[in-house]
Amino acid sequence: MDTLTRLETTITQRLAADPGSSYVASLHAKGVPAIARKLGEEAVETVIAALSSSEAELVGEAADLLFHLTVLLAEKGVTLEQVM
Repeated sequence: MDTLTRLETTITQRLAADPGSSYVASLHAKGVPAIARKLGEEAVETVIAALSSSEAELVGEAADLLFHLTVLLAEKGVTLEQVM
């Protein structure tokens, strides 16, 4: 199982967790608008890192972006397989 598939599985499981014990569950409890805002924030941070930061910062922001995109997709019931 590749990293993105493992991430998707973990996120899907955590959607049902207690919001006090899981960041993903806390986002889920806030709903799609909050998740979409967070994804947008991470996208902007990724662009800024690409233009003005080190490679390490870009890698970190890209990881955050992929994570939050995967959360949004799971929230909407869209699989990574569909995206691929």
